[in-house]
Amino acid sequence: MSEEKKDFGDEAKEFANEAKETAKEFAEDVKESAKEFTDSARETFENASGENKKILAGVLAILLGALGVHKFILGYNKEGIIMLCITLILGFVTCGIAASAMGVVSLIEGIVYLTKSDEEFYNTYQVGKRPWF
Repeated sequence: MSEEKKDFGDEAKEFANEAKETAKEFAEDVKESAKEFTDSARETFENASGENKKILAGVLAILLGALGVHKFILGYNKEGIIMLCITLILGFVTCGIAASAMGVVSLIEGIVYLTKSDEEFYNTYQVGKRPWF
């Protein structure tokens, strides 16, 4: 019986070593993918102008809009801080009602950004500096 336990222990150690190697390989793949994503995102943010800002601001308004990220992308820092404060502070005080309202506002803004033509978006939000809707 002790021979069976010894064999079982050896098998368990072998399995653990294989799992450790697999985990190391997976971690390396994840690090590489994260680095590629980071480099791609950095390049996108640095090269964002005109149409790229429209798409970037529209998508961020839909996904992270309650935090005002799209306002910061367009250069509307005051409005971005207002949205961020309403979401975090009033959202906490009102149990999420204010945060939900900011989410709805940003969803509408994201849809508006993405449905405008490139020229109209540029003239309205980048040249005309219209901060809301």
